[in-house]
Amino acid sequence: MHVTQTVPKVVFKTRVRDESVGGPNPYRWQDKSSDDIFKGKKIVVFSLPGAFTPTCSSNHLPRYEELFEEFRKQGVDDIYCISVNDAFVMFQWSKHVGAKNVSMLPDGNGEFTRMMGMLVDKSNIGFGMRSWRYSMLVNDCKIEKTFIEPDFGDNCPIDPFEVSDADTMLAYLKGAKSAGVSKPREFVG
Repeated sequence: MHVTQTVPKVVFKTRVRDESVGGPNPYRWQDKSSDDIFKGKKIVVFSLPGAFTPTCSSNHLPRYEELFEEFRKQGVDDIYCISVNDAFVMFQWSKHVGAKNVSMLPDGNGEFTRMMGMLVDKSNIGFGMRSWRYSMLVNDCKIEKTFIEPDFGDNCPIDPFEVSDADTMLAYLKGAKSAGVSKPREFVG
């Protein structure tokens, strides 16, 4: 595993609402570069194996959403959730979970994740190539801190969730010790 010192330079394929499109699906494609997202900003990123999966939906995403204003008080401009899923899946998942503050960043081809050194094979559970679970603090494209879950590797038989959670990142920003992962919310996938 090799994590870079700066965020990889990639173009994310996103979908944005555009009323000029009309019809029941008023969205258009919009490319967002790494610079669009990270340049001149303090960003928290958390990456997870997949939308609509139990841990991601019951804790990882909802807790970052719940603590969004606390992160803002620590000088964080935005929080992004990255997954090796397409823009349509990420959009529907954010609607299903009720995410309004955390921005979804689809890495459908896994390019960003691969360049981060975090792409792993999860074929043992039928996922194919996905992101390992991690979080990071990025300041003006420079990675200041990463929290990478233990047991990194292909076809890991477990899905560790111990350090990439919102409470650990918030504690780090406050210069405090984390109380650990918060209690999961109910989620039916």
